[in-house]
Amino acid sequence: MIKAAVLGSPIAHSLSPLLHARAYELLNIQGEYTALETSEVTLADRLDMGLRDEWSGFNLTMPLKETIFAYEKCTIDEDAKRIKSVNTVVRSGDEYFATSTDMRAFKRLLAEFSVERVALIGGGGTARAAVGALSGRTKFFDVLLRTPSRVDLLQAISPESHFKVLSMDSSIEGYDVVINTSPAGATDHLAQSLASADGLYFESLYKPWPTELSFAWKELGGGTLNGVDLLVEQALDAIELMTAHSFDFTSMRSALLEVALASISS
Repeated sequence: MIKAAVLGSPIAHSLSPLLHARAYELLNIQGEYTALETSEVTLADRLDMGLRDEWSGFNLTMPLKETIFAYEKCTIDEDAKRIKSVNTVVRSGDEYFATSTDMRAFKRLLAEFSVERVALIGGGGTARAAVGALSGRTKFFDVLLRTPSRVDLLQAISPESHFKVLSMDSSIEGYDVVINTSPAGATDHLAQSLASADGLYFESLYKPWPTELSFAWKELGGGTLNGVDLLVEQALDAIELMTAHSFDFTSMRSALLEVALASISS
């Protein structure tokens, strides 16, 4: 039986239990997936409990995606090390295997889009996953940051790309893709000055949705992806890793998107 959970604080709002429960149902396997309130201080104890009680694995939200690097009973894959962000840990004997299914999700979701010139808003773990996914494809990243020093870590992830730091008031027009990983409300002011939306706008939020900026972008005819798309896409890999079941991602994606969107709109 699969026994797993998403860890974070606050975590009660998470859609992950709904998605994983639906996947277990479709895969016809027994499983239990919950949301467990877990802080940076209690993460190690929670992971120790998971090993002791033979849990299958956990998903992590910020800031636990970085805190996990201090936990010793964990083998972290090279991609996650490179972006310094982990969102999935799977029990393997008396330790965990850790990876970033966020990075895998960004790779698939952006595979069919032109990404030569990208505007990135924010510099945290989700932003680093996006840069890791686009490394080798994107020549120019313009990064809107409140803390300019964060660009150094982004540059280290994709050294072949050119990074330019911009203020949070800068225009986001004229890019192939705009990826917004900032908190709710942080970019609402950009909607007021938006005059064109030729590329793709990808926002990592799904609550609240739509945001002012995503609504304005869509009104101007631009394409959008949102946090539900990202949540579902990263969940596909996490479900496969935790259950050790292979399945068709296309049909599972459709089913999980349906569940997630129904929950948000209800």
